[in-house]
Amino acid sequence: MNTELTQRNLTQVGEEISHELGAEMIKNYQAANPEDVKNYTVGRNILDQILAQPGCVGLRFYNAYNEIGEKTLVYTGVDEFGKSIVEYTIVNNDGSFDTKKAIVADRINNDVDGFDYWDSLFS
Repeated sequence: MNTELTQRNLTQVGEEISHELGAEMIKNYQAANPEDVKNYTVGRNILDQILAQPGCVGLRFYNAYNEIGEKTLVYTGVDEFGKSIVEYTIVNNDGSFDTKKAIVADRINNDVDGFDYWDSLFS
């Protein structure tokens, strides 16, 4: 008996949604969790660096607490098999192979009380 394994193409995870649906989803979460962080901002530079790693097809975000106990995100690259990329192989100038640690990132800007465009949609 042959069992064919199907792998979801992780490059296609995620889709555009309407502004209305996005606003409704945010409003529902914030109503249920009024004291939680409202949003996280991550800069493009670190996202580009993670996505540029060999074999990276997407990003994974982990809920976490930073060194001083604040809620944050830790994010990594993800390979085509859905595994977080923790290291990858590089070829040195002499043709030998070496292993390099992958990027594990944090240092987001989280906002508990600040104003955001979406806030105006809930007024």
